[in-house]
Amino acid sequence: MAPPQTRQKRGRIIDGWIVLDKPQGITSAHAVARIKRILDAAKVGHGGTLDPLATGVLPIALGRATKMVPYVMDGTKRYRFTLRFGEARDTDDADGAVTAISDQRPETGRIEAALGQFRGLIMQIPPVFSAIKVGGERAYDLARAGLPPDLPPRPAQIDRFELIERPDADHAVFEVESGKGVYMRSLARDLAQAVGTVGHIAMLRRLAVGPFDENQAVTLDKIADSGDSAGRDPDFVLPVETALDDIPALALTETEAAALRNGRVLSLVEFMGRIPATCNPDGGLARLMAGRRFVALGRLTDGLLKPERVI
Repeated sequence: MAPPQTRQKRGRIIDGWIVLDKPQGITSAHAVARIKRILDAAKVGHGGTLDPLATGVLPIALGRATKMVPYVMDGTKRYRFTLRFGEARDTDDADGAVTAISDQRPETGRIEAALGQFRGLIMQIPPVFSAIKVGGERAYDLARAGLPPDLPPRPAQIDRFELIERPDADHAVFEVESGKGVYMRSLARDLAQAVGTVGHIAMLRRLAVGPFDENQAVTLDKIADSGDSAGRDPDFVLPVETALDDIPALALTETEAAALRNGRVLSLVEFMGRIPATCNPDGGLARLMAGRRFVALGRLTDGLLKPERVI
């Protein structure tokens, strides 16, 4: 009896990042599938889901970069959104059905006065149309089935929340900088209620995720037109380590690099004078570099340097 054949992985090995300018009207998973097909890439993922309504920065991880996705998702995110006053929607954005209306339109001063209660570490109730699991089911599946779940509030870190523009009485434009897992739809909904009315997000754009921002972003059309005729990676594919540019770099010798690649833990005493001032010695991450070559992510803890993610 012949031994079973090993299934071969399909697609080319491409390592790096694409900063996609996600268009409105498609899911993040759809965007990943499109890029995987266009580039014939073996392994593709994304860092931080965007709703179909939303546009902007969606980091696409290729090959070895998929190992870095959790660190990108932990980075600070920056958004711009337009809040429409007077209508509540079941999805908390313009794609949903109207559930309540109000003729109240807040003055600009009242909006600005309310922003302070939404800065810092707050408790936020996620939208019922979200990917949170409830009893093994996605919240949005339950909501679509007419059984919207009662979701408990969760901690949300809001570093910046500013009113940017007031085009008319019905609309206000904001910019937000936040941590992981913060819902802009909830922020818009709750702010509208705090100023005596109801509201939803009419427009949402993500401007940055960690070290990636919209100035680096490319469209799906540009990716589709890249040709890739000679089998080379397109010039918009950024190096794997680009995702870690905001993590302090720690220089290694070749001997230290080899030891860490083999999983060894090293004493921080050996790195005295080399540890960056911005690196937290109590649980902080460091980008470990041998010359210009990225070796691994390491964590500084208990007087030791421990390899956390080796590339």
